[in-house]
Formats: sequence, C-alpha cells, structure tokens
Amino acid sequence: MVALPDEGPSPRFEILGRTAAWRDGRELDLGPGKQRAVLAVLLLTLGRPVSTASIVRAVWGDEPPDNGANVVQKYVAGLRRVLEPDRSPRAPGRLLTLTGAGYALNVPPEALDAEVFQERVRAAQAVLAGGDAARAEPMLREALAMWRGPALADLSGSFFDAARDRLEETRAAGLEACAEAALESGEHARLVPELLRLVAEFPLREGFRYLLMLALYRCGRQAEALAAYRDARDLLADEFGVEPGERLQNLHLGILRSDPSLAASTARAPARTPAQAPAPADPPADPPADPPADAAEALRLAPPDPLETITPVPTAAVHPPPAPLYIPAHHLAGEHAAWPPPPPPARRVAWPLRTVLLALPVFTFGFMTWALVVYYGARRRSRALALMGAGYLVLSLLFFVGVMSTETEQSTPWDGPIFFTVLVTMFGGAVHMAILTAEPHPAGHQGGPPLLNVQLIERRVRREQARSLAAHHPSIARRLAVGRPDLPRTFDDGGLVDVNSAPEHLLASLPGVDPHHAKLIVLARTAHGPLVSVDDLATRAILPYQAVHALRDMLIAVPPAADAEPEPAVPPVERAPRL
Repeated sequence: MVALPDEGPSPRFEILGRTAAWRDGRELDLGPGKQRAVLAVLLLTLGRPVSTASIVRAVWGDEPPDNGANVVQKYVAGLRRVLEPDRSPRAPGRLLTLTGAGYALNVPPEALDAEVFQERVRAAQAVLAGGDAARAEPMLREALAMWRGPALADLSGSFFDAARDRLEETRAAGLEACAEAALESGEHARLVPELLRLVAEFPLREGFRYLLMLALYRCGRQAEALAAYRDARDLLADEFGVEPGERLQNLHLGILRSDPSLAASTARAPARTPAQAPAPADPPADPPADPPADAAEALRLAPPDPLETITPVPTAAVHPPPAPLYIPAHHLAGEHAAWPPPPPPARRVAWPLRTVLLALPVFTFGFMTWALVVYYGARRRSRALALMGAGYLVLSLLFFVGVMSTETEQSTPWDGPIFFTVLVTMFGGAVHMAILTAEPHPAGHQGGPPLLNVQLIERRVRREQARSLAAHHPSIARRLAVGRPDLPRTFDDGGLVDVNSAPEHLLASLPGVDPHHAKLIVLARTAHGPLVSVDDLATRAILPYQAVHALRDMLIAVPPAADAEPEPAVPPVERAPRL
C-alpha cells in the first residue's frame, strides 16, 4: 500500500491499482466511472495536452456519445471541483488547464505513483549495476510495494488495456531486477518459491526461467534446474515452434557441464563476514553402487523395473498379439502418466452400412468409388489408399471424357477403354470396398489424433525399464547388452543405442549422424573417457544440440565396467522356472 500523501494542497494520484487521488491524507471522490476514465487519460499523458477527440476515443472507444465534446467538458468541470475546491468558478484552472491543443493535467511527476515507481526502479537498477546487490534489493521491494493490484483495475477499453500492458511490463522488469539482486546476494534458497510463482505468472518471460534455473542449481538441485529448462523448451516448442533463447541454452549447457562460473559469486555483492556467507550447495549425490557379483540374487531383489517385469523377446521374432503390459507405478507418476490408454479392440463395419458401401460403386457407375477409397485412406492415414483413390478418379474422368467425345452410334476405338473403366470403377470398386470393410480397424474419434499403437507403448516401456536398469544396475545392463542391437541377445531394450559401447558403423546409421560424427563419438569416448549422459554429446561439442535433442529418445549412456569389477557368476539371462 502506498503511503498516504503528505500534508499539502496538491493532490497525489494512483493508477497502480484502482484509480485514486489523495489530499491531506484523505481520498477524494472522483465521481462516476467515466469521469475517472477522463482523469486516467490525463494522468497517462501527464503534462501534455490531449485533444477532446482523443479523450472521447480513449474513454468510449467505438461507441462515442453524440455530444462527446460537451460530455468531456462536463467531466472536466467535475474534476476541477474535486481537485481544486478553492478555485473560483470563473478563474482558470491551475492543475487542469485548457490550451489550444486540448486539456492538460499539470502536476509534478512525483505526484503520480507510476512515475515514482519507474524512477525508483531505475535508481535501484543503477545500484545493482554498480555491484551493491544488498542495497538494491530493498530499494526494489519498496518500489514493488507501491502496486495495489492490476494497474487501472477499475477501467476497461483498448486504450486502458494497452496502458495496463505497458505498466505491467515495468512491474515485470522490477520483479526481475529484484530477483536478480536477491540471487546476487546469495539468497537463492529463499528465492526459489518466489521464482516459481513468477514463472507461472509470466510464462513467456525467459528472464524469470533463467533466474529459476540458476537458483535451483545453486541450491544443489541440478535435476530440477534441467527440468525447468525442459518445461520452457516444451512450452515454446508447442506454442510457437521455437527453441529457447541463446542465454537460456547457454545456461542449460553450463549446468550440464557443472560450470564453476555458475556457482554463487560475490563479485557483484559487498563483502560478507563468514557468518553471513551463504552455505555452500550440497554436492550431487553419488550414483548408486552396482549390485553384488551374484547376478541371480540381484535379479531377485531388484525393483519392479528390471528383468522380472520384462518378458525376453527375440529381436528377430515375429510379435504375437500383444498381451496386457505391466507398467510400474513409479513410471506412471512421471511423464508416462500423460500417455493415452491402449486402443480399444478392433471392430468391423456393421453389415447394413457395409451393404450400402458395396452398392455405391455399382449404382453410381463407379463415380463414388474414388471418394470412398480416399475417405478410407484419410481415416487410416494410408498413402497407398489415397493413391488408389486418385487412380479411381482418373478412370472416372477418362470414362466421362470418352463418353462426351463419342458422338456417333458407330463403333469407335474408345468403346473398349470406356467399357474397361466402367468395369474397374464399378465392380473393382465394389470388391475393393468389400476388402476394406472386412478388415477390422481400431475404433477412435474421427478426425482426432490417432491412438497410440500398443507396440509403440511397449517399446517406450521397455526403453524406460532398460534405462532404469542401466542407472541402478549397470553391470547387469552390460551383461544383457543394453544399447547393443548389433549383438545377439534375448533381452529387448526397445531399440536403444549405447553411445559408450556401440560400434562406429551402428552410430553412423542413426538419423542425423554421419560417419564423421560417428568417428568423433568413438574418438571422444576413447580419448577423454566415457560419456556420463547423452547430453555430453552436446557439451563436448561432438554433435549439435538439435541432433542430440532429436536422438535423445533412442540413445543411452551405459556406464562402462570398472577394471576391478567382478563378473557375475551366473549369466543373468538364465531364468529359474516359474511355479
């Protein structure tokens, strides 16, 4: 809440919230809503004359009154009585004057809260740029406390909406500067909840997401910082089809590299005593240790992710009709909770509708065949059916052209082709429709997105289970050749490719990876050690970031075996018979 104005004859005005005016510690009655709107127009153009026509357009928009000039004059007179109660009726106005260019409100800038707010923000930003973040933050918080709600909250219209957006942008800049000052002061732990709220309030402002990622990283919450970047990338890609800005991408790569320059720094903050220095961020937790050498015992005690929930499937075998899949509960808690349910059982076309579809090509002399086939092609998203429908359309047009060009009753060379096109489009179309309507097809919403195929769900589940196995039990993952589709095996990992062990020719077969980049991957993991994660391909400048993002779903980085790691005594692919 803004402090009440000091004693004095000049009123103070507020637009950072409901439009209001104060004098001598008392709020003035500004009259009806339109009169308040006229005052708001003059406040937004403080010290500059505004023509009567401009006031009418701003206040009434596309529905001006018939006598707009007289109405504005009446409201100005009402404002003069409120703002200058001691003025004589015939004396010229001191605050609200009339010039040849229009009406002007002549009050100093410090009499309007919006001007005071912007001046305080500029002063605090100068202090922050000078390196005194500890002094800049309270200055910014004091300025932000002047906001009592949405600017011009009691007024509507396109003119006031545009002004409200401009004022809201200054508030967002002040909030961002305040968060930056707090971050520079080492208050990253306290700042995280506030930044989460600001990101939700300003989802398209990358500055808040940048500060949130940095604050999370400095709190030792690296995974959450990367998740915040993923959320920003998904939002921008879904809404606008663009990637985050360069500043945000560089911060993301810096977090992946654990760049020391991102740690809490006092370069811009004043010196602190040891008691005031922020506590260092907790180091990332060490990865879980590998299981004991007894692989059979490790398999028995493993969580639902590993082998007990996966049915070994030979990679070259033909899949039988898929059985119901087991999906661990902790998978459903993550991004897989958004998966659509498996498609419903296939169904056939009802016989009355099928009879009509079979009869249409015959009774329309084949002219409806192409439309029916194209419809089925679009419904099943089949390019082959669409091309067949185009072929039927060409035959129908040939029949029509042939009939129109045959004007005599004598036999012509066109008779044979015309008769052939009739047979194909009529009876061939009927047979084609019989085949199409006899095939069961998945029931879904016409025109909506296609339902996920159960094989696709199965592959994603197997990939996630293989990733979990590699993260918690890397020795078992290596023995099962996770990420090595070039090796014979009985374990299905969903088609993953391990960047730490896959041969060069297999890496070169990946989409977007040429032989040169495949050789770079092999040389990098040989000369500089194994890759900790798939993102190392980008951080080590082996592959472009866009290529890594496109391949992220099919790549995995299985930790290599340590030199002293004992080999499991029992082959993990062997199973005890189930009772």
